[in-house]
Amino acid sequence: MGTVNPLASDVRRYWQGLLKGQSGIANIEQFDTSAFKVHFGGEVKDFHPETVLGAKTARRLDRFAQFAVIAAIEAANDAGIDFSKEDPFRCGVIVGSGIGGLNEFEEHHGRFLEQGPGKIGPFVIPKMIPNAAAANISIQFGLCGPNTAVATACASAANAIADAQRVIQNGQADVMVTGGSEAAMTCMGLGGFISARALSSRNDHPQAASRPFDKDRDGFVLSEGAGIVILEELEHARRRGARIYAELLGSGCTSDAYNITAPHPQGTGAARAMKFALADAQVNADEIAYVNAHGTSTQLGDAAETLAIKQVFGEHAKKLAVSSTKSMIGHLLGASGGVELIATVLSIAHSVVHPTINYETPDPDCDLDYVPNHPREMRVRRAISNSFGFGGHNCCLVVGALED
Repeated sequence: MGTVNPLASDVRRYWQGLLKGQSGIANIEQFDTSAFKVHFGGEVKDFHPETVLGAKTARRLDRFAQFAVIAAIEAANDAGIDFSKEDPFRCGVIVGSGIGGLNEFEEHHGRFLEQGPGKIGPFVIPKMIPNAAAANISIQFGLCGPNTAVATACASAANAIADAQRVIQNGQADVMVTGGSEAAMTCMGLGGFISARALSSRNDHPQAASRPFDKDRDGFVLSEGAGIVILEELEHARRRGARIYAELLGSGCTSDAYNITAPHPQGTGAARAMKFALADAQVNADEIAYVNAHGTSTQLGDAAETLAIKQVFGEHAKKLAVSSTKSMIGHLLGASGGVELIATVLSIAHSVVHPTINYETPDPDCDLDYVPNHPREMRVRRAISNSFGFGGHNCCLVVGALED
């Protein structure tokens, strides 16, 4: 597993920060926000891609692709896999991004307005296209197997992981590098979400702005980063002596077919995605101990997800631990499903669930156990990770401890 996110640029420190209940949210430093109504977000801090990729390669990648490739390098090192010894046509990449190279687009659009079309750079298209993350990971490692990109808004990474699962199950690959990456922390990105009235406006206390399931939540916090995992066919992993964190047991995907930004108020699409995932995993609802919630800190989204969980789990819903990683790192949009799956897997590996921070005032519409403000030691054998996106995209992943 590998990550670059507002808390840390590696999995170890990311997990430590989650268990400490740390917030990665602060005032935005990449550009002047004085003209905006929101001044804060979840930026990746002290990011120097040239130290990993080399200056030439780093210059040819948009920030979102830099995040993805660097997280993939960490994941490959963590997996102990030497791709030069693998059949390249049996190793592939599926990586999601909701928006793609927004930094590159804005920079060169500015050049066009100021100096004309002759100043548009030759790499603007290959840097901004949403498949640049997946393509450059395959180039980095020489992987010639299935290679696609997924764009389902905030469900992109989860959908990519679900697709990668199917590729391996269908016998088309042994190893898949998958997850998501996003770098929409730009003037257009911030301004667009502000205009959509999607963001929290707690400028006076940014670290308390992301407060999923709290009654006083007022919107999500825009963030950036990447979460990449390596999926591997079980016997292939065992043959090479890989350390296995957990098993991806199943996935389920649906559409709300309701509204381009708002979730279905009854959570019906989200509930059905969870049901499909449990059926695919051949896991009963009462076997699930933990739900890593989509939990964006929006009024509509958190209430709808709570309803969906109760539809799926019935009385067992009250026994679930439900927490939101976004309370600490904000909303990484198309990267969220990858970063949050890593947290879910580590909960299984270490028998502890990270908290939902900033939970202060209970909401009658959100009446589950959200692991408020402090981590909880508990045995987690089966868990789910939820990701829902603009457009009504819903994806649920089921993971579990590998049985002997």
